[in-house]
Amino acid sequence: MIDYNSILCKRIQNVPPSGIRKYFDLLNEMEDAISLGVGEPDFPTPWHIRDAGIYSLEKGFTKYTPNAGLSDLRRSIAQYMKRRFDLDYQPIGQILVTVGGSEGLDLAFRCILEAGDEVIIPTPSFVCYGPLVSMCHGVPVLVETKAENEFRLTAEELRAAITPRTKALVLPFPNNPTGGIMGRADLEALAEVLRGTDIMVISDEIYAELTYGQHHASMANIPDMYERTIVINGFSKAYSMTGWRMGYLCGPKPVIAAMTKLHQYGIMSAPTTSQYAAIEAMTNGDEDIEKMKAEYNGRRRFLVEGFRKLGLECFEPLGAFYTFPCIKSTGLTSEEFCDRFLEAERVAVIPGSAFGPGGEGFVRACYAASMRDLDEALKRLGRFLKTLPSFS
Repeated sequence: MIDYNSILCKRIQNVPPSGIRKYFDLLNEMEDAISLGVGEPDFPTPWHIRDAGIYSLEKGFTKYTPNAGLSDLRRSIAQYMKRRFDLDYQPIGQILVTVGGSEGLDLAFRCILEAGDEVIIPTPSFVCYGPLVSMCHGVPVLVETKAENEFRLTAEELRAAITPRTKALVLPFPNNPTGGIMGRADLEALAEVLRGTDIMVISDEIYAELTYGQHHASMANIPDMYERTIVINGFSKAYSMTGWRMGYLCGPKPVIAAMTKLHQYGIMSAPTTSQYAAIEAMTNGDEDIEKMKAEYNGRRRFLVEGFRKLGLECFEPLGAFYTFPCIKSTGLTSEEFCDRFLEAERVAVIPGSAFGPGGEGFVRACYAASMRDLDEALKRLGRFLKTLPSFS
């Protein structure tokens, strides 16, 4: 018999499975279940974007593209970044088209980390950052953000986490799972800490278009930060294009060149059909973004108010499409709450503990679901809470 434990890479074996996946699997076995756990828009990809992909197939545009992506797409991305976020990137040398934002994150870590390098990761945050760092022989340094600060990373917290081995800072804002954001003043405070260091910023801005009440600010907009910031974005959230697997990186030329080299060997190029659809999204999709964001905003307010009426504290999320209500008053752990709520009422939410330190005592509920489902989920939550001694 082959001993696969001796064959498989120890780093991979030591990475725990996603704390989210469990609830997806259980949900699929239930009838009449409601999912507030999937971080995926419930809208179909807008028709004009789908049509552009279909047209590319009809015309036989099915060959490999340049490694960095179609030149028309990179030009569209450059124009979009200037139009929407006032950021200047050159289509040649500063933009790389990737297979989703996830590949962009993987490339960023693999191209800058040496063994033992430390990466500061504010938590709670998306589950992939720490494992990707570990698989690059790096060391994740998890910094717990606080609910009283609306889960923002403060300059003091950043300064305390920096050591001589610090190589990079992940900025996961707007944030999954909390819905927290970092305003320009918050970023300027962090920039003051970073000036004079060689620390790179990996800015995951996949939810940049989904902010409520204020415009998204990027660390690349802050003086002296442009040359040290790698911006990671994609089409999944803003354009409801999750299955198209399209993302992109923007950054300094030497860094993008290294990432392009790794991308050449590992991926070669992003899907051709998806790239043609992405050109249409970038060129004519601004109105789609605003329509979907307006719908999310209504759902956001409805769900937050619903939690509060039921007696669960919930700070107002100003970005992404998640709420992060506190369930400490129930006397249950985050995982106990999610397990029992799913079993009793067939509603899936995700334990805050799945997203790292600071998440225990909270759950993530995604409002990328219909108002009908949100309303029914709140009714079921009300019934569930009444079964708990602290709420009965």
